[in-house]
Amino acid sequence: MILAFVILPDREMLPPPLVSDDHGGGNLSCNIFKGEWVPDPGAPRYTTETCPVIHGHYDCMRYGRPDLGFVRWRWRPEGCELPRFDAARFLRATRGKSMAFVGDSLARNQMHSLVCLLARAEQPAPWTNASYVFRFERHGFTVSLFWSPFLVRAVETDPDGPTRSGAGLWSLHLDEPDAGWAAHATEFDYVVVSAGSWFFRPSMFHVHGRLVGCNGCLAPNVTDLTLRYSLRMAFRTALRAAVDAPGIGKRSRRTVVVRTLSPSHYENGDCARARPLRRGEWEMNAVEKDMYAIQAEEFGAARRVSNGARMLLLDATEAMALRPDAHPSKYRLWQPDRFNVSRDCLHWCLPGTMDACNDMLLHMLLH
Repeated sequence: MILAFVILPDREMLPPPLVSDDHGGGNLSCNIFKGEWVPDPGAPRYTTETCPVIHGHYDCMRYGRPDLGFVRWRWRPEGCELPRFDAARFLRATRGKSMAFVGDSLARNQMHSLVCLLARAEQPAPWTNASYVFRFERHGFTVSLFWSPFLVRAVETDPDGPTRSGAGLWSLHLDEPDAGWAAHATEFDYVVVSAGSWFFRPSMFHVHGRLVGCNGCLAPNVTDLTLRYSLRMAFRTALRAAVDAPGIGKRSRRTVVVRTLSPSHYENGDCARARPLRRGEWEMNAVEKDMYAIQAEEFGAARRVSNGARMLLLDATEAMALRPDAHPSKYRLWQPDRFNVSRDCLHWCLPGTMDACNDMLLHMLLH
């Protein structure tokens, strides 16, 4: 199969090439998002014993995965090296600051990866809620998660949903950012936004208090606008809220990071591959391609009206698309009373592939 990615019509939407000084002894312009996975004999970077927060959904080692090959790879961009995450350097750069991850369980997946990587330099102290807020006391750095899978105000109106499949029906107010995170946006120096998979769920779309359409609602006289409409509107609303929130100090310049789509890798209901793929061996489906394009387009639109905020696009889609071997599959905490899919080919084992997203994040914040 061929790995295909959308070429955006407006190159202004993409971030400029980043610079790495870790190749050949000199500076080299390099797009860190295009590359390949190469063997990494130094992995894993942490374990369940050294990291206090690996969630059971991602703790593949604890739940019996027999091989460790999935952790022994690192992302290498074309023409340069992406430096390995340096926990001490990250904490020095973010001393006295705060970071919020906003989105769904993949946002939590990345936040837990970051905490695990940082724990190599300083063990975090749980603060307020042991699952969602961690404070690194010596550096005065706080990292938080705001669960907001749709980014906007969302109400589950029918737990069974229109098809009785177990996917509830939701009402999405697409012009209203979710107050659960938006009310706190002024408190954070860094906001990392990532969402996507929940938009597949059946949902009704509201704008200015009026029903304008739906996705998979099967309701008479309601236009099915598909998830493309809700995803675009939700990202537009959320990014405007993130960049418009006042800074936390006169000299503060908020950084808003958008992490792009992380594709799933279901093949016959499971993900049993044992190695990363090479370019040309995987193709995102049409809906995922559209979702990726929408996220990048709305990032570009928000950056043009960013009100002084620093906007960064963490375009991890290609790197993640090439790792069908690194999902939990059946090697995870499974709660059948809450989930009706026993094989997880969406989230990422920790340690593993998600750590590369934080390699990218640190590199972007420092350049």
